[in-house]
Amino acid sequence: MIQKQLVQILLAPFSLLYGVGVSARDFLYKQGLLKGVEFNLPVISVGNLSVGGAGKSPHIEYLIRLLKDYIDIATLSRGYGRKTKGYLEVHADMTAEQAGDEPLQFKRKFPEIMVTVCESRTFAIPKIMMARPETKAILLDDAFQHRSVKPGMNILLTEYSHPFTRDYLLPAGRLREWRSAYERADIIVVSKCPPQLSEEERQAFTTEIAPLPHQKLYFSYYDYGQPYFILNPRYRLEFTPELEVLLISAIARTDYLQTYLEEQVEHIKAMEYEDHHYFTKYDVGQLKANFDRMETNRKVILTTEKDAMRLQLHHQYIKEHQLPVFALPVQVRFHFGQAADFDETIQQYLLNFQV
Repeated sequence: MIQKQLVQILLAPFSLLYGVGVSARDFLYKQGLLKGVEFNLPVISVGNLSVGGAGKSPHIEYLIRLLKDYIDIATLSRGYGRKTKGYLEVHADMTAEQAGDEPLQFKRKFPEIMVTVCESRTFAIPKIMMARPETKAILLDDAFQHRSVKPGMNILLTEYSHPFTRDYLLPAGRLREWRSAYERADIIVVSKCPPQLSEEERQAFTTEIAPLPHQKLYFSYYDYGQPYFILNPRYRLEFTPELEVLLISAIARTDYLQTYLEEQVEHIKAMEYEDHHYFTKYDVGQLKANFDRMETNRKVILTTEKDAMRLQLHHQYIKEHQLPVFALPVQVRFHFGQAADFDETIQQYLLNFQV
């Protein structure tokens, strides 16, 4: 803790310089010298103030499940880490290198919706509307800081264990904007809460975040499903107390996931990489070596769905060496019976837009 505080102090001047740039940009928007483009259809942005780890993808998927049976929706992501450029409509037979891991995950889980990637949101939205005129709403992934588009609804996520109220600007902390930027949000979701959350904790967070009168505050958590074999999802895995897990992941934070797994299995060995890391031949070779060194017969390799998109680039190696790599699906749930109110807030926004 002392070492972390010392590093923050040493990096504080650089955070201040970064903050000056952020403030200058914010000033230009507030004065109208820079303006976000508004479109004549509902645009919902899901983002966070910090760098990664808040659970944007599962919340996007929640919105997809909520809306897809009633209206035509499209998702728009930057496609972080992809090796292509420009506007691209994602297809299920693409690879993570072509589409990016999260957009590919969206398309494979929800093949009926339009999934797109592009560095420029202002360029991509008209392309979506031209390609699919029946589109009634667009979900923007990780777009809270990308103010060139002015969404009709801004959903801001902040992680329960790392709320923006206790964080600092880059590089001393993980914030991409000053804490006050939360004022742009219409909805604030405290994500990755423990499965059990007391009313006292809820009130403490509400006081700490201090939502403005126009903002609604919700508390969500992860509900993990049954793992499936990444090369054939029909094969499922049952967690048992004697099972040993080799966890390979390249996500922003794994503490929430590991806490869950510790309650399910005997032992966990973790191989962790930077967020969105593309696994190399050496990495999967190390994965096999570590798996082979596990002495028990009750063992399995586990990963997240997002990581599975990148691991599937090595499907031939996984198949040849018969590696039991399973992906752990996850869905968002809301505490305190808030799901109904959250759903109604989203639906009311869409209805009001149509009126």
